[in-house]
Amino acid sequence: MTTVACGIDIGGSGVKGALVDLESGEYVGDQVRIPTPDPATPDAVAAVCRTVIDRLGVGPDVPVGVTFPAPVFDGVIPYMANLDQSWVNVDVRALMATHLGRPVVALNDADAAGIAEVAYGAAKGRDGVIVFTTQGTGIGSAIIVNGTLLTNTELGHLEIDGHDAEKMASSGQKTAQGLGWEEWAARLQRYYSHVEFLLNPDLFVVGGGVSENHDKFMPLLSLKTPMIPAKLLNTAGIVGAAYYAAKNHA
Repeated sequence: MTTVACGIDIGGSGVKGALVDLESGEYVGDQVRIPTPDPATPDAVAAVCRTVIDRLGVGPDVPVGVTFPAPVFDGVIPYMANLDQSWVNVDVRALMATHLGRPVVALNDADAAGIAEVAYGAAKGRDGVIVFTTQGTGIGSAIIVNGTLLTNTELGHLEIDGHDAEKMASSGQKTAQGLGWEEWAARLQRYYSHVEFLLNPDLFVVGGGVSENHDKFMPLLSLKTPMIPAKLLNTAGIVGAAYYAAKNHA
């Protein structure tokens, strides 16, 4: 039985990795962070991932999960926003196997964070339909049904009142438009009410940096579905990648 896995979180500014204790969801040792190369081409980023696992001393039988700021369909990235456009149509599993010398499991970063919150964080022990949203520049999402991840959802791009939802209701827009908590909460109300209508979830979990100020906006919302802040925050992507890799190890 695997007790440790490795998660690597690839972002626009940094590539972070750590070994994760699969029992507790906590890091084993320290995190390694290396600035994302510029240009962030597939080979350049994969080479950094190799450096990360070498520095961590990841054994050959340890499952490795890698998250991307993009959807990942059967190992292939269909489009990319925050890394080089040469990632489009790349088979991530083949690329990483070449550079890392081992099979990897690849997934979207919001999916990784969502599954981490269910396995170890705010939604641990909760059954049913759990909708995780991460509030940042945009709105990332993950749907987990009785512990099973429904991959590559894009709830941030729902069209609401003629607008892309994240262009109105993300915490990035709150900052960009100088919205107060009550103004922003009114937009969140419209957004989460719509998601609630579509999915009838059992629980909303909200992540992203703004979730640390949950007491300023969650009490202003009127929803049938309970809403709670995420717990793992900065570790969620790595922890979720490691957990998902262990569950889906080749």
